[in-house]
Amino acid sequence: MEAIYTAIAHATGGGRDGHIRSEDDRLDFDTRPPKEMGGSGDGTNPEQLFAAGYSACFLGALHAAGRQEKLDTTDASVSASVSIGSIGSNGEGGFGLAVELDVYVPNVSEEQAQQLAEAAHQICPYSNATRGNIDVTLTVVS
Repeated sequence: MEAIYTAIAHATGGGRDGHIRSEDDRLDFDTRPPKEMGGSGDGTNPEQLFAAGYSACFLGALHAAGRQEKLDTTDASVSASVSIGSIGSNGEGGFGLAVELDVYVPNVSEEQAQQLAEAAHQICPYSNATRGNIDVTLTVVS
């Protein structure tokens, strides 16, 4: 791969209970574990950041697929739900992620929306990075 852009971020403190800052200072905030993981929930967490990045990236890929197929993706949207949980028995295998992508493309048929979602899944860098590593479920919503 020939890199055309590199994002750099720094984490300090306790990781999930710490602080993150991007090299260009556009991101600069505290992280906190969610209440479901024993934290205060008073900050963002890595799963929220991953969901935000994946949904934005996938939407861009959806628009690219729409341009390729000459289909209208105006007003399309993508919601990403990122779950974290124990893998292996008794949590001895560490933690894993799963992603559900809800894809909404109002200006095309449901069949065309499904085709666009599948095409975007081949284009999106997040999808390519996670393929074979975590479960990703695509759902076209109306």
